[in-house]
Amino acid sequence: MNITITGKDVKATEAIRDYVEKKMERVEKYFDGDIEVAVTIKAEKTQQIAEMSVKVKQDTYRAVTAHKDMYASIDKDIDILEGQIRKWKTRKDKANKDDSIKVMAGNFEEEAKLENEIIKTIYYDIKPMTPEDAKLKLQEKPQDRFITFINQETNKVNVLFKLKDNKNYGLLEPEN
Repeated sequence: MNITITGKDVKATEAIRDYVEKKMERVEKYFDGDIEVAVTIKAEKTQQIAEMSVKVKQDTYRAVTAHKDMYASIDKDIDILEGQIRKWKTRKDKANKDDSIKVMAGNFEEEAKLENEIIKTIYYDIKPMTPEDAKLKLQEKPQDRFITFINQETNKVNVLFKLKDNKNYGLLEPEN
């Protein structure tokens, strides 16, 4: 956790720094990783204002409060930040849970309804080439598991496929 404290019209004392570090442990427990904390303290008339900004990865949480006592203002900010983080975490967890349940339910429903059906059709060009050329084409697209082509030597449709070891290939050729 990296904490930066800036004072405007108020000196950021060591006691305030220690207090902020101690209180930020309440926020730190929600995250794994680097946390950037920027604290600005200032005085306006009779009010002591504490402004806190917590940045974690791409998320930013912010709180600004004013009180007669600087320590009370810091406490309020910590409460606000903790509430924001808990709310965000709860929403995220609920969304992840709901999405996974919907996906699972959708998959079970689809599996129950569809049996022994062709549910997807993919169209592609079959080009004449040698098995060696087909192997090179297949290596260009690591996400593909097979390629269908017309063998130039036999003028028959062949399929070249990657074996499970992802190092070797298999070739399907018709007998006639």
